[in-house]
Amino acid sequence: MLTYDILIIGAGPIGLACGIEATKAGLSYIIIEKGCLVNSLYHYPVNMTFFSTSDKLEIGDIPFVSVNAKPTRAEALEYYRRASLHYQLNLRLFEGVQQVQKLEGIFEVITEKETYKAKKVVVATGFYDVPVMLDVPGEALPKVSHYYNDPNFYTMRKVVVVGAGNSAVDAALETYRKSAEVTMVVKGDEIDPRVKYWVRPDIVNRINEGSIKAYFNSSVAAIREYEVDIQTPEGLVTIANDAVLAMTGYRPNYNFLKKIGIECSVDAYKQPRHDNNSMETNIEGLYMAGVVCGGMNTHTYFIENSREHARKIVRHLSGDNE
Repeated sequence: MLTYDILIIGAGPIGLACGIEATKAGLSYIIIEKGCLVNSLYHYPVNMTFFSTSDKLEIGDIPFVSVNAKPTRAEALEYYRRASLHYQLNLRLFEGVQQVQKLEGIFEVITEKETYKAKKVVVATGFYDVPVMLDVPGEALPKVSHYYNDPNFYTMRKVVVVGAGNSAVDAALETYRKSAEVTMVVKGDEIDPRVKYWVRPDIVNRINEGSIKAYFNSSVAAIREYEVDIQTPEGLVTIANDAVLAMTGYRPNYNFLKKIGIECSVDAYKQPRHDNNSMETNIEGLYMAGVVCGGMNTHTYFIENSREHARKIVRHLSGDNE
């Protein structure tokens, strides 16, 4: 059986960047992905626009040309597809990793389809797969979703959007413009100041004029088939409802990290332990790259500031720790 120099778990932008850096360094590698290419980006809303400019999303020194000031989801999907083809990346898609174990200095990685061996392993799994739950009665109803895709599905329906970040604001505005009756439930006392600067005034104005109803300092208490209970500072409010979009954020797959032996900090951020210079974890030869490194502090790493992780890892593997 072939033993790769590096096995990379995750074919998101940073996983692809790791493959590109391995290619440049002449290292043998394979990238394993449980879903499609850049699976997390694929599951973003169809109309999503990135906060970053296209040049900050580039990998492998390949220019990302966009017709817009801020690139769209569709443009990003096409860009990363072309980058993968340009470098002829060694990819295995729709193949979930089930187990990673180290035996006599070599990693054995067992997937749904095959067993691989590698000298080093890089975990670049992101955090988009596991939503932060509301933990309220009725959350398992079919009307509740932690992912938002196309606003047309919500046309002329009563929609509750939970959250105040970029995802929640995009969902609220887009469904409102498709004739949904939108109510926002916000934990704090305002829309998140980190919301895209060209979007935040829009949602604030829609709330102020009453086009979108917002309950601040509030939380969802219970969900039923045709109603939602909202706990507000003034007391419990019950409203008619057809759909709930719980845009409450996401977290790393801690069950997977624990299963393969990666330790996490015991504070609220639960950050996976790794060296910031080499990106190596508490397990020798096992590295982390990308947004997963931030743990629950999901505002720490983005594509633009974690692309460097790929170069750090390959430099460390090559013995260049400068």
